[in-house]
Amino acid sequence: MSKYKKINLDNIKTYSVKDRPSKVYIKDFMKIAKEVLTKGFIDSLPNILAGKDFKEFLSHCENAVKNKKPIIVMLGGHVIKCGLSPIFIKAIEKGLIKTIAVNGSVCIHDFEIAYFGKTSEDVEAALKDGSFGMGEETGRIINKVIIEGYGSGLGYGEALGKHIYEEEPKYWKASLLARAYQHNIPVTVHVGIGTDITHQHKYANGEAIGGASFRDFKIFCNQIKELNNGGVLVNFGSAVILPEVFLKAVTIVRNLEYPLTNFYTAVFDMNLHYRPMTNVVQRPTANGGKGYYFVGHHEIMIPLFFWSLLERV
Repeated sequence: MSKYKKINLDNIKTYSVKDRPSKVYIKDFMKIAKEVLTKGFIDSLPNILAGKDFKEFLSHCENAVKNKKPIIVMLGGHVIKCGLSPIFIKAIEKGLIKTIAVNGSVCIHDFEIAYFGKTSEDVEAALKDGSFGMGEETGRIINKVIIEGYGSGLGYGEALGKHIYEEEPKYWKASLLARAYQHNIPVTVHVGIGTDITHQHKYANGEAIGGASFRDFKIFCNQIKELNNGGVLVNFGSAVILPEVFLKAVTIVRNLEYPLTNFYTAVFDMNLHYRPMTNVVQRPTANGGKGYYFVGHHEIMIPLFFWSLLERV
């Protein structure tokens, strides 16, 4: 037994997410048009700096699809909060994405959209009285699903995607995790204990959370070895956790003597960050391949990227 005292979560006070004011609603998510023509615009960009890089990276992605090499994507939570799930689902349906890696916040926002059609609370206001993150349904259901999934041998992402897909809450078709599960696309969830609001609840079980996420890490490593010779990995908006996870996955793959060179990476983010630059763009491709970094608002750059790729393939 530890000699240090632990706080008791049994008396945590919660509220229904249905009653919580939210900042993001499904009605504001991006719309999928029947046809979007971008090729003329992309071709018109100057072959200088980011314009040249964007066209070059699109060509690598196009070649990956044609040569049946994987495109693996990593997502931070703001990608969901920016209403971009529909374009990722479209890319899954068209066979462009082979694996999705996310942090824990993606699961929370995806779950709340699927169940309530809204997500993202006012953190500053809720923090004052200790109600931040205390939505009853989010904490109870996600933790229950992870505990049961872990007991059944599932990883975090598969357990939650399977649950949303089978339960079919009102907005389940907007759930990236459910639609990925529907199309047999692995979603791996990489959790830092204490980083997610679901860890604040009395229902949380550290063994299940950590164990299920560790299973996902090993699934992710197995997918990373397929990048060799023409695969593509894209990081959308994760500044710390996923770049670190990717670097360790690259290490494991090479340590096990799988070939991993001549692949391509890119970061799409709203700011330039150290870890994505070093751990995604520079270090993994240093002995073959190339990395790119594109700065701009998610709600503009991510649709531009996917519509451009969809038009090419």
